[in-house]
This record gives sequence, structure tokens and C-alpha cells, in this order.
Amino acid sequence: MLGKKIEEKSAVICIMGMGYVGLPLAVSFAKKGFSVVGFDVNEGRIRELSKGVSYVEDVPSDDLKPVVENGKFVATSDKSRISDADIIIICVPTPLRKTREPDLTYIISAVDMIRPYIKKDMMVVLESTTYPGTTEELIAPIAQEKGLNIGEEFFVAFSPERVDPANKRYKTEDIPKVVGGMTRACTDLACSLYSNIVPKVFPVSSARSAEMVKLLENTFRSINIALVNELAMMCNKMDIDIWEVIEAAKTKPFGFMAFYPGPGIGGHCIPCDPVYLSWRARLFDVETRMVELATEINNYMPHYAVDRIGDILNENGKAFSVSKILLLGVAYKADVSDVRESPAIEVIKLLQNKKAQVSYYDPFVESLNVEGEVLASEKQISAEKYDCIVITTAHSNVDYKKVAQSGIPVFDTRGVLNGLTNENVYLL
Repeated sequence: MLGKKIEEKSAVICIMGMGYVGLPLAVSFAKKGFSVVGFDVNEGRIRELSKGVSYVEDVPSDDLKPVVENGKFVATSDKSRISDADIIIICVPTPLRKTREPDLTYIISAVDMIRPYIKKDMMVVLESTTYPGTTEELIAPIAQEKGLNIGEEFFVAFSPERVDPANKRYKTEDIPKVVGGMTRACTDLACSLYSNIVPKVFPVSSARSAEMVKLLENTFRSINIALVNELAMMCNKMDIDIWEVIEAAKTKPFGFMAFYPGPGIGGHCIPCDPVYLSWRARLFDVETRMVELATEINNYMPHYAVDRIGDILNENGKAFSVSKILLLGVAYKADVSDVRESPAIEVIKLLQNKKAQVSYYDPFVESLNVEGEVLASEKQISAEKYDCIVITTAHSNVDYKKVAQSGIPVFDTRGVLNGLTNENVYLL
């Protein structure tokens, strides 16, 4: 019985996708004594993992190497190793197409890979963020094809990932897990599995509910970020410091949660999840006006940032076409190397369209592909070379105050220089 194997930690877990979600999850299970197969199609990743070297900031190599050496974690690109698994957890990307529609290519590919190895008394859990109904539509049929009764002979569940890269306080093992299965037995089995690595497991009534939980979490963030972005634009017109306003509002001990403006939103979750929700809602003839307006505001922010850069240059007697501009940070958030949906990329494109010479410095991102052109990070910050410096990511190991003291115009979109009185510092 699979339940007994989970209890005894003899169940073999195969995790599909060794990225920001899959690798921390794999190491967490391996540290608890489970045998884990980490599958990825990227051969470079497999080579690094097999040596005990981590490329994910949240997984120190010192945590990875022991479970590689004791054999509890094996990284592979060999599909036949999937046959060893009692439990398969799918942690693959779910981006958007250019048409702003959900792209389930990676999930479909993962399902096709595991299809030949489906067997009785196995469980498949989807963690990839997606629209409500995906688990039923894509995962359940692979059991039905084999004539396996879901909830009795085969188990299917959804458990939304809740990874926050570079968060020092909350790692995979610290964050409660939501679980929703196709049946009550599926839910109970998945809860039993995850209870080995997290402090609390919260079961919901169905996989669809669990899928919706993830979309709610990040749509909530998207809407509130859009609100504060809109207020930031308003405050600039009214000569009010939005950062001061937010800090003051934070002193209220109830009824307020601080969100911060920026040059746009990046990463996988916040730019994509609300679109998944809106897309699915349209199939049910439901309008998501607030969600779509928030997306529109957030998508406008790179354009607003470039407009502000133009104003700063004009104030200092410069035009885009004769200006050298340095972006500090191109990752989507502080202290990570992830550039997915990063607003800095859009800012670079817009600046280049205005004929500005654009460079960037990011200690986490050595190179960046912008519409086929590969840019390399500057090795150091030489402020005197530039006409304007733009803080687009607030990495903790960059001395922004030193940059502000250079006298070069600095446009701070992240509020890291808030409170300084330097005349050359402009806040978003």
C-alpha cells in the first residue's frame, strides 16, 4: 500500500523539473529520508546536481551534497528512471504564450513522459501554477487510460507551490501546504506525504479549489501592487513622497498591508497567474474587470519608468539619443538570478527604441538576452561613465548610497534611497 510506504518513507519520489520549485522540494524530501529522483531535461543541470552543486540560491550546495553522497537524491535526464517512482510530483514552468494565453506545453510534455510508467498504487501530484481544472483535464486521464480507478488504485492531487526565492525567513520546510485531491482518499494520501516536510498541511475539497488558491494568492498581490503603482504615479504629480506615505500607513496595526511600487512586475507568478484566472473565467462568460485593470496598470509601469527617465535627462540637459544609461539590476527581484518577466528587460527595450546606449550591472545575472541581442553585465559600477543610473532591482550586496554620492542623476524605482536628501536622486 502506498500509504504504508509513505509512512515508512520507503516510497520513491520522482520530481519532474529541477528549478526554483522542484529542487528545494527534492532536497527537503531527501533530507527526511525519502529516496528522490530529480528529473530534468537540461543536461547541464543534471551534471551540476550530480556533483552536489546547486544553481538555485535557496538550496545551498552544503544541503544538496550530503543527500547526493548518501544516495537519497539522484539527478537524471533518463526517462526510464521514472519507472522507479511510487510518487511523481510535477514542478514544471507554466508561462504565457505571446498571445497572453496559458502555455501548458511543459505540463503536457511531463505527462507524456510519465504516461508509459503509470502503474497501480501510484500517486501523481501537480504543483505547477495553472487554471482550475487542469489536474482533472491533463493528469486524471493518464490513469483512466490504464483502467485504474482514481482514489482506489491510483491517486491524483494538486498542491500549489509557494516558493519565494531569496526569502531568508520562509523556505520550503517553513511554508504550510494546501492540498486538494480528485477524491478524499487522494487528498488524505497527499496530505500524508507533505506532512513529512512542512509544519502544516491544509486540505481543501478538490483539486480545482487548490488550483484556485494559488491564483487567489497572486491575483491579490497583483491588484494591490497595481493600486500602489497607480498611487505612486498620482503622488509624483502631487509632489508627495509615496514611500513616506507607505511607511506611515504601515504604523497602523490592523487593516493595512504594505505593498510597494516599482518599474513593473516580474517572475513567474504575479505577471502570469492573474492572466490564467482571466482566461479561464472567460470560458464561463465571467468578466474579471478588476484583475484585467490591475494587469494593465502593472504592464504600463515600464513605460512610465522610461518617461520619468526622459524627464530626468531633460532636466539635466540631455536627450535619450546622446545618453548612456546604466540599469542596476535586471533580475525580477532582489538577490536572485531569475529574469523571467523582469520589467528591467522591457525598460531596456524601450530605452533602446529611443536610441539610448544602455548597459546594466547585476551581480546575479552575467548575461541577458534582449530580443536576440546578448548583453553582458558590467564588471563594476563606474558611475562617471553614465548620464543616468536607474535602480531597477534592489540587491542587498550593492552599495546604492555610494552610487547616490557620485553626483550622477539616479532614478530609484525601488525606494532603496528613500530618505536621502541628495538632489541627484529621483524616486519613482
